[in-house]
Amino acid sequence: MTRYSRPKIRVVLGLDRWEEDACDEPFTLGVTGRILPPLHQLTTLISLRGVQRSYSLAARAAAGAAVLIALAACDLPFGLGTPSTRALEGGAEASLRGSSFEMTGTYTGAGVSLPVHAASGARTGSPAPAPASDTTWTIDLQLSRPGAQHITVSGTNLKVEVVVVGGAAYFRGHQFLADHMGTDPLSQDLVKAAGNAWWKGSAGEVPQLQDLTDGATFRATFLGPAVTQRTDHVTVDGIDAVELSGPRADVFIAAQAPYTMMRVHMNKKVVIDGISDGDFRYGNFDKDFGVAAPKDVIDFSNLSTLPPIYTVVSVDTSGCLSPCVVSALLKNLGGMTAAVAKSTVTFTLTDSVSKRVLGTCSTQVSPDVGYNATTTVTCTFANLDIQQANAATVTAAADNPGRA
Repeated sequence: MTRYSRPKIRVVLGLDRWEEDACDEPFTLGVTGRILPPLHQLTTLISLRGVQRSYSLAARAAAGAAVLIALAACDLPFGLGTPSTRALEGGAEASLRGSSFEMTGTYTGAGVSLPVHAASGARTGSPAPAPASDTTWTIDLQLSRPGAQHITVSGTNLKVEVVVVGGAAYFRGHQFLADHMGTDPLSQDLVKAAGNAWWKGSAGEVPQLQDLTDGATFRATFLGPAVTQRTDHVTVDGIDAVELSGPRADVFIAAQAPYTMMRVHMNKKVVIDGISDGDFRYGNFDKDFGVAAPKDVIDFSNLSTLPPIYTVVSVDTSGCLSPCVVSALLKNLGGMTAAVAKSTVTFTLTDSVSKRVLGTCSTQVSPDVGYNATTTVTCTFANLDIQQANAATVTAAADNPGRA
């Protein structure tokens, strides 16, 4: 065994050289001389060479896998492995041109101003002062193409909800309606009768946010030449995104295909679509929001769609004897749509000299009558001194509860 120790060691060491250059041959002497190892050494050489080659291939495969793992954990140079800016912008535009999406966020501005057109003598001019231009508003906009929208805008003590379907718009918001109607009694009667019901308006009165919701307009406003800086691997709601920044806004687009729009944050002092300081998020792409026209809608241009609005035309005290029976002629300025309760007329008997109230009497209006129709209600004062009644004045006022 001792005599073959050295040749075995030389064979193993020689393998590295053979692997480096497969054309080289071992143990070459001079130009033509060649020494061949004994047969049993040659067998050992072939066996060891096969083992070494298998080991070398396995080592190389393992090293290659390690390189791939390392590359996956690191950014590739020269922007390799990241989407192009053109692809990102195209994806953002396409997502805003899709069948539907939702935009939520906040902005600063004077809010919304949607006039109400009433067919009666109610005033809609000189409404309550508009909110300050620095009021912060919250918006939730669900857009379903070709023309359906559901929008909720809320601010300090004010909320309005809008549904747009088929070119018609429907609004809901009791305080919003009160602020946009006049302060005269008839206008406030209309507000009370409407309650928190939906009323019909024009779709042209709904604020348009084309720069924020239309794909091509959004791209022209915020992307393309408007982008001056790109930042990869930013996070929006836990999702990897790319930030494209410019003088108007910072735009965040999903880093993975199809590169949907995620967020836009407007810069200070930038005013777009009449709003500023906007910070909006996008999502729920291609979702069916189920936007549909509401039922039991009030049309202020057709007051017959309202619940009853009774007004007192005259009071008759000729029957105020013993007992004192009084009556009032009423006119309905609304319709016959169901209200939360029946309208009530309250009669008040007041001393003409001292102005002291001597008694009251209430009665419900039943049955209801239609728009512009009249009806009469009567009421009896109980336990009333007839002598006091002869020197008193009787007034009547209608209470119309309207819708909830």
